[in-house]
Amino acid sequence: MAENFNIRDNLWNPNYPHHSIHSDLLFDIVDSLYLGLSEPTNHVSTRYSNNNQDSNSVLNLIFLRFGSEKLDNHSIHPKWCLVSDHAPLTITIPIFEEHIQIRKWAIIKDSDEEKNFVTELIKAFRDIDTNNLSNIDSFEDIVQLFAHTMKEIWEKNLKIVNITKQSKSWLNANCNRNLEKYRVTKHIKDWKQFKKTVKSTKWAFFDLKIQEITNKKQGLWELINWINKYKLSAIKAVKHNGYTCLKIKDLWQALYLSFNIAQNHQIDISVLDEIPNKYLMG
Repeated sequence: MAENFNIRDNLWNPNYPHHSIHSDLLFDIVDSLYLGLSEPTNHVSTRYSNNNQDSNSVLNLIFLRFGSEKLDNHSIHPKWCLVSDHAPLTITIPIFEEHIQIRKWAIIKDSDEEKNFVTELIKAFRDIDTNNLSNIDSFEDIVQLFAHTMKEIWEKNLKIVNITKQSKSWLNANCNRNLEKYRVTKHIKDWKQFKKTVKSTKWAFFDLKIQEITNKKQGLWELINWINKYKLSAIKAVKHNGYTCLKIKDLWQALYLSFNIAQNHQIDISVLDEIPNKYLMG
Protein backbone atom coordinates (compact mmCIF):
# COMPACT_ATOMS: atom_id res chain seq x y z
CA MET A 1 0.00 0.00 0.00
CA ALA A 2 1.57 3.28 -1.11
CA GLU A 3 0.17 6.79 -0.90
CA ASN A 4 0.80 10.42 -0.03
CA PHE A 5 -0.70 10.21 3.47
CA ASN A 6 -0.02 13.90 4.17
CA ILE A 7 1.02 13.16 7.78
CA ARG A 8 4.16 14.61 9.33
CA ASP A 9 5.64 12.45 12.08
CA ASN A 10 9.03 11.77 13.61
CA LEU A 11 8.39 8.03 13.15
CA TRP A 12 9.46 8.32 9.52
CA ASN A 13 11.05 11.77 9.48
CA PRO A 14 13.75 12.22 12.19
CA ASN A 15 14.02 15.92 11.31
CA TYR A 16 10.42 16.50 12.39
CA PRO A 17 10.22 16.77 16.21
CA HIS A 18 6.54 15.92 16.79
CA HIS A 19 4.26 12.88 16.82
CA SER A 20 0.82 13.02 15.19
CA ILE A 21 -2.29 11.30 16.57
CA HIS A 22 -3.28 10.59 12.98
CA SER A 23 -0.29 8.23 12.76
CA ASP A 24 -1.82 5.99 15.43
CA LEU A 25 -5.04 5.70 13.44
CA LEU A 26 -3.05 4.96 10.28
CA PHE A 27 -1.11 2.17 12.01
CA ASP A 28 -4.33 0.66 13.35
CA ILE A 29 -5.61 0.41 9.79
CA VAL A 30 -2.44 -1.08 8.30
CA ASP A 31 -2.14 -3.56 11.21
CA SER A 32 -5.62 -4.86 10.37
CA LEU A 33 -4.34 -5.48 6.83
CA TYR A 34 -1.23 -7.31 8.13
CA LEU A 35 1.07 -4.68 6.67
CA GLY A 36 4.13 -2.97 8.11
CA LEU A 37 5.89 0.32 7.44
CA SER A 38 8.63 -0.08 4.83
CA GLU A 39 12.06 1.40 5.59
CA PRO A 40 13.63 3.46 2.78
CA THR A 41 17.11 2.56 1.60
CA ASN A 42 17.92 6.29 1.51
CA HIS A 43 16.48 8.56 4.22
CA VAL A 44 15.61 11.67 2.21
CA SER A 45 12.50 13.81 1.77
CA THR A 46 9.66 12.69 -0.47
CA ARG A 47 7.98 16.10 -0.83
CA TYR A 48 10.02 19.15 -1.87
CA SER A 49 8.68 22.64 -1.26
CA ASN A 50 8.48 25.21 -4.07
CA ASN A 51 9.14 28.13 -1.73
CA ASN A 52 11.49 28.97 1.11
CA GLN A 53 8.74 29.30 3.72
CA ASP A 54 7.87 25.58 3.78
CA SER A 55 10.41 22.90 4.58
CA ASN A 56 10.83 19.62 2.78
CA SER A 57 9.03 16.68 4.37
CA VAL A 58 8.36 12.94 4.26
CA LEU A 59 4.73 12.43 3.30
CA ASN A 60 4.85 9.49 0.88
CA LEU A 61 4.93 6.10 2.59
CA ILE A 62 4.85 2.46 1.56
CA PHE A 63 3.42 -0.36 3.66
CA LEU A 64 4.45 -3.90 2.74
CA ARG A 65 3.64 -7.38 3.98
CA PHE A 66 4.46 -7.58 7.68
CA GLY A 67 7.52 -9.71 8.50
CA SER A 68 8.53 -10.30 4.88
CA GLU A 69 12.27 -10.94 4.51
CA LYS A 70 12.32 -10.72 0.71
CA LEU A 71 10.31 -7.52 0.39
CA ASP A 72 10.93 -5.11 3.27
CA ASN A 73 12.26 -1.78 1.91
CA HIS A 74 11.90 0.80 -0.85
CA SER A 75 13.95 3.56 -2.48
CA ILE A 76 13.25 7.28 -2.84
CA HIS A 77 14.32 9.03 -6.07
CA PRO A 78 14.51 12.85 -5.68
CA LYS A 79 16.13 13.26 -9.11
CA TRP A 80 13.07 11.76 -10.81
CA CYS A 81 10.66 14.49 -9.64
CA LEU A 82 10.65 16.38 -12.97
CA VAL A 83 7.74 18.88 -12.72
CA SER A 84 6.24 17.26 -9.63
CA ASP A 85 7.10 18.27 -6.04
CA HIS A 86 6.95 14.62 -4.89
CA ALA A 87 9.75 12.11 -5.39
CA PRO A 88 8.85 8.71 -6.88
CA LEU A 89 9.17 5.66 -4.63
CA THR A 90 10.17 2.24 -5.98
CA ILE A 91 10.44 -1.27 -4.61
CA THR A 92 12.40 -4.19 -6.04
CA ILE A 93 10.47 -7.46 -6.23
CA PRO A 94 12.82 -10.47 -6.42
CA ILE A 95 11.82 -13.10 -8.97
CA PHE A 96 13.42 -16.50 -8.54
CA GLU A 97 13.72 -19.14 -11.21
CA GLU A 98 11.14 -21.83 -10.64
CA HIS A 99 10.45 -25.08 -12.42
CA ILE A 100 6.77 -25.46 -13.23
CA GLN A 101 5.68 -29.01 -13.93
CA ILE A 102 3.21 -29.12 -16.81
CA ARG A 103 2.84 -32.91 -17.09
CA LYS A 104 2.63 -35.80 -14.69
CA TRP A 105 2.15 -39.55 -14.71
CA ALA A 106 -1.07 -40.58 -13.00
CA ILE A 107 -3.91 -43.06 -12.93
CA ILE A 108 -7.14 -41.18 -13.55
CA LYS A 109 -9.82 -41.77 -10.93
CA ASP A 110 -12.78 -43.92 -12.11
CA SER A 111 -10.95 -44.68 -15.38
CA ASP A 112 -10.42 -48.05 -17.08
CA GLU A 113 -6.76 -47.87 -16.05
CA GLU A 114 -7.78 -47.59 -12.40
CA LYS A 115 -10.05 -50.63 -12.70
CA ASN A 116 -7.27 -52.64 -14.37
CA PHE A 117 -4.77 -51.57 -11.70
CA VAL A 118 -7.04 -52.67 -8.86
CA THR A 119 -7.94 -55.97 -10.58
CA GLU A 120 -4.32 -56.89 -11.34
CA LEU A 121 -3.17 -55.85 -7.86
CA ILE A 122 -5.78 -58.08 -6.20
CA LYS A 123 -4.73 -60.98 -8.43
CA ALA A 124 -1.04 -60.43 -7.62
CA PHE A 125 -1.86 -60.40 -3.90
CA ARG A 126 -3.80 -63.66 -4.20
CA ASP A 127 -0.95 -65.32 -6.15
CA ILE A 128 1.59 -64.75 -3.36
CA ASP A 129 3.20 -68.09 -2.51
CA THR A 130 3.43 -68.47 1.28
CA ASN A 131 4.32 -72.14 1.37
CA ASN A 132 7.99 -71.46 2.11
CA LEU A 133 7.27 -68.73 4.67
CA SER A 134 9.34 -70.07 7.56
CA ASN A 135 11.56 -67.22 8.77
CA ILE A 136 12.11 -63.44 8.56
CA ASP A 137 14.34 -63.69 5.49
CA SER A 138 11.71 -65.55 3.48
CA PHE A 139 9.06 -63.07 4.59
CA GLU A 140 11.22 -60.13 3.43
CA ASP A 141 11.78 -61.86 0.08
CA ILE A 142 8.01 -62.19 -0.43
CA VAL A 143 7.45 -58.56 0.51
CA GLN A 144 10.14 -57.37 -1.91
CA LEU A 145 8.70 -59.51 -4.71
CA PHE A 146 5.20 -58.17 -4.12
CA ALA A 147 6.50 -54.57 -4.05
CA HIS A 148 8.29 -55.14 -7.38
CA THR A 149 5.13 -56.64 -8.89
CA MET A 150 2.98 -53.76 -7.62
CA LYS A 151 5.40 -51.25 -9.16
CA GLU A 152 5.17 -52.99 -12.53
CA ILE A 153 1.36 -52.96 -12.40
CA TRP A 154 1.36 -49.27 -11.44
CA GLU A 155 3.68 -48.24 -14.28
CA LYS A 156 1.72 -50.37 -16.71
CA ASN A 157 -1.50 -48.41 -16.11
CA LEU A 158 0.01 -44.92 -15.86
CA LYS A 159 -1.07 -42.17 -18.23
CA ILE A 160 0.47 -38.78 -19.04
CA VAL A 161 -1.75 -35.95 -17.82
CA ASN A 162 -1.30 -32.29 -18.77
CA ILE A 163 -1.51 -29.91 -15.81
CA THR A 164 -3.35 -26.71 -16.75
CA LYS A 165 -5.08 -23.92 -14.85
CA GLN A 166 -8.36 -25.29 -16.22
CA SER A 167 -7.76 -28.67 -14.59
CA LYS A 168 -10.71 -29.67 -12.44
CA SER A 169 -10.29 -32.12 -9.60
CA TRP A 170 -13.90 -33.24 -9.97
CA LEU A 171 -13.64 -33.99 -13.72
CA ASN A 172 -13.88 -37.76 -14.26
CA ALA A 173 -13.96 -40.20 -17.14
CA ASN A 174 -17.73 -39.84 -17.66
CA CYS A 175 -17.37 -36.09 -18.18
CA ASN A 176 -14.51 -36.58 -20.64
CA ARG A 177 -16.44 -39.25 -22.50
CA ASN A 178 -19.53 -37.09 -22.93
CA LEU A 179 -17.43 -34.09 -23.91
CA GLU A 180 -15.63 -36.06 -26.62
CA LYS A 181 -18.98 -37.32 -27.90
CA TYR A 182 -20.28 -33.77 -28.22
CA ARG A 183 -17.11 -32.63 -30.01
CA VAL A 184 -17.68 -35.33 -32.59
CA THR A 185 -21.44 -34.90 -33.14
CA LYS A 186 -21.85 -31.16 -32.29
CA HIS A 187 -25.43 -32.05 -31.40
CA ILE A 188 -27.33 -30.01 -28.78
CA LYS A 189 -28.62 -33.21 -27.19
CA ASP A 190 -25.06 -34.40 -26.49
CA TRP A 191 -24.14 -30.97 -25.11
CA LYS A 192 -27.07 -31.08 -22.67
CA GLN A 193 -26.04 -34.57 -21.61
CA PHE A 194 -22.49 -33.34 -20.97
CA LYS A 195 -23.76 -30.43 -18.84
CA LYS A 196 -26.04 -32.79 -16.90
CA THR A 197 -23.13 -35.14 -16.24
CA VAL A 198 -20.93 -32.26 -15.08
CA LYS A 199 -23.61 -31.03 -12.69
CA SER A 200 -24.16 -34.43 -11.08
CA THR A 201 -20.41 -35.05 -10.89
CA LYS A 202 -19.82 -31.73 -9.13
CA TRP A 203 -22.55 -32.45 -6.60
CA ALA A 204 -21.13 -35.88 -5.82
CA PHE A 205 -17.56 -34.59 -5.56
CA PHE A 206 -18.26 -31.67 -3.24
CA ASP A 207 -20.68 -33.67 -1.09
CA LEU A 208 -17.82 -36.12 -0.57
CA LYS A 209 -15.42 -33.29 0.33
CA ILE A 210 -17.89 -31.90 2.87
CA GLN A 211 -18.24 -35.35 4.39
CA GLU A 212 -14.45 -35.71 4.61
CA ILE A 213 -14.10 -32.38 6.44
CA THR A 214 -16.91 -33.33 8.80
CA ASN A 215 -15.44 -36.74 9.62
CA LYS A 216 -11.74 -35.82 9.88
CA LYS A 217 -11.76 -32.37 11.48
CA GLN A 218 -15.21 -32.47 13.05
CA GLY A 219 -15.47 -28.90 11.84
CA LEU A 220 -18.37 -28.51 9.44
CA TRP A 221 -18.52 -24.84 10.48
CA GLU A 222 -15.21 -24.26 8.66
CA LEU A 223 -17.23 -24.20 5.46
CA ILE A 224 -19.28 -21.22 6.62
CA ASN A 225 -18.01 -17.78 5.60
CA TRP A 226 -19.50 -15.87 8.51
CA ILE A 227 -17.17 -17.45 11.10
CA ASN A 228 -14.14 -15.89 9.42
CA LYS A 229 -12.63 -12.58 10.51
CA TYR A 230 -15.32 -9.93 10.37
CA LYS A 231 -14.52 -6.43 9.16
CA LEU A 232 -15.97 -3.86 11.51
CA SER A 233 -18.14 -1.15 10.03
CA ALA A 234 -17.04 2.47 9.98
CA ILE A 235 -17.86 4.56 13.07
CA LYS A 236 -19.64 7.91 12.75
CA ALA A 237 -19.06 10.35 15.59
CA VAL A 238 -22.00 12.17 17.20
CA LYS A 239 -21.98 15.95 16.80
CA HIS A 240 -23.89 18.47 18.93
CA ASN A 241 -23.93 22.21 18.30
CA GLY A 242 -21.09 21.75 15.79
CA TYR A 243 -18.79 19.93 18.25
CA THR A 244 -17.81 16.25 18.12
CA CYS A 245 -18.74 14.21 21.21
CA LEU A 246 -15.67 12.07 21.90
CA LYS A 247 -16.33 11.27 25.58
CA ILE A 248 -19.22 9.67 27.45
CA LYS A 249 -19.90 12.83 29.44
CA ASP A 250 -20.16 14.80 26.19
CA LEU A 251 -22.77 12.35 24.89
CA TRP A 252 -24.81 12.62 28.09
CA GLN A 253 -24.56 16.41 27.97
CA ALA A 254 -25.84 16.39 24.41
CA LEU A 255 -28.70 14.11 25.42
CA TYR A 256 -29.53 16.30 28.42
CA LEU A 257 -29.58 19.51 26.44
CA SER A 258 -31.53 17.94 23.59
CA PHE A 259 -34.14 16.59 26.02
CA ASN A 260 -34.60 20.00 27.65
CA ILE A 261 -34.98 21.65 24.27
CA ALA A 262 -37.56 19.02 23.34
CA GLN A 263 -39.68 20.16 26.25
CA ASN A 264 -40.01 23.51 24.50
CA HIS A 265 -40.63 21.82 21.09
CA GLN A 266 -37.46 23.29 19.65
CA ILE A 267 -35.43 20.07 19.22
CA ASP A 268 -33.83 18.90 16.01
CA ILE A 269 -34.88 15.22 15.93
CA SER A 270 -31.85 14.28 13.79
CA VAL A 271 -29.59 14.94 16.80
CA LEU A 272 -31.30 12.20 18.83
CA ASP A 273 -31.14 9.81 15.87
CA GLU A 274 -27.34 10.10 15.83
CA ILE A 275 -26.93 9.12 19.52
CA PRO A 276 -26.16 5.37 19.79
CA ASN A 277 -28.92 3.23 21.30
CA LYS A 278 -26.59 1.79 23.95
CA TYR A 279 -26.19 5.26 25.49
CA LEU A 280 -29.92 6.00 25.34
CA MET A 281 -30.72 2.69 27.05
CA GLY A 282 -27.98 3.03 29.71
